[in-house]
Amino acid sequence: MSDVGPWNRILVRHVRQAFVDDAMIAGQWQSLNFTAAPDFGKAVEQYERFVELLSTGAPVYQCASRSEHLNLDSIYVRDASVMCARGAILCRMGKPLRDLEPAALAETYRALSIPIVGVIEAPGTLEGGDVTWLGPRLAAVGRSYRTNDEGIRQLRLLLGDTVDELIVVPLPHFRGPGDVFHLMSIISPVDHDLAVVYLPLMPVPFRERLIGLGYTLVEVRDEEFNSMGANVLAIAPRKCLMVEGNPRTRAALERAGAEVLAYDGSEISLKGGGGPTCLTRPISLGHWGTVHTS
Repeated sequence: MSDVGPWNRILVRHVRQAFVDDAMIAGQWQSLNFTAAPDFGKAVEQYERFVELLSTGAPVYQCASRSEHLNLDSIYVRDASVMCARGAILCRMGKPLRDLEPAALAETYRALSIPIVGVIEAPGTLEGGDVTWLGPRLAAVGRSYRTNDEGIRQLRLLLGDTVDELIVVPLPHFRGPGDVFHLMSIISPVDHDLAVVYLPLMPVPFRERLIGLGYTLVEVRDEEFNSMGANVLAIAPRKCLMVEGNPRTRAALERAGAEVLAYDGSEISLKGGGGPTCLTRPISLGHWGTVHTS
């Protein structure tokens, strides 16, 4: 498995499905801990541009729509599942207001004939933003407020012999349980030996492990962490997508030989705390067979 592509499909849930309209935004943004209410019209414009850039890496597939059962957070489609060599693992969300998202995403996987390996069960919690692949048989999972020890235990069982190791990365308290803070808030692989990282919140053993694995680390400076400089999506090896407003990180990536695309994320990313990795669930078919798109 890989988090850097190439991809057969990139799954998204369109902003029209997740945000629906200004009335839905007004009724939900505060309870979901958005920093401000997104402007729906601007969000649609930004999202269309985002999808346009995504499609330069792989075909984009819209998730099945069940807007009446979901909320604004469902735009961040990565968190509801984890992909492995056997198929999809459905998560149990650490944020209770998102608990209907995995079942909704299962509809999409069935439509695409992607096997569902299993489901994280209570009292376990696991969110996809806490899981990343560092090699074909090496995964890392963040122990966070959204992903607990029981969720990690179940993930390890479901991965089975598809991995040689699952690295558990204890994450700091940072801004507390109400904030969205995943492992992928501080690391974004952009090639098999290159990752964007925010070191002040990274445990020392994990940094040392990355270096031992041969990774070159592109370090995000403090002033670009809050603008999601560390949240970078690889749409192909060394071809990546990031939120505008992070010029130092972008320049460092380009010096490392990466092609960088950028989008305006003021409404769809910054206000909800979800960058391009959060907005997508890339799919590499492997041996699963043919994706059905009808």
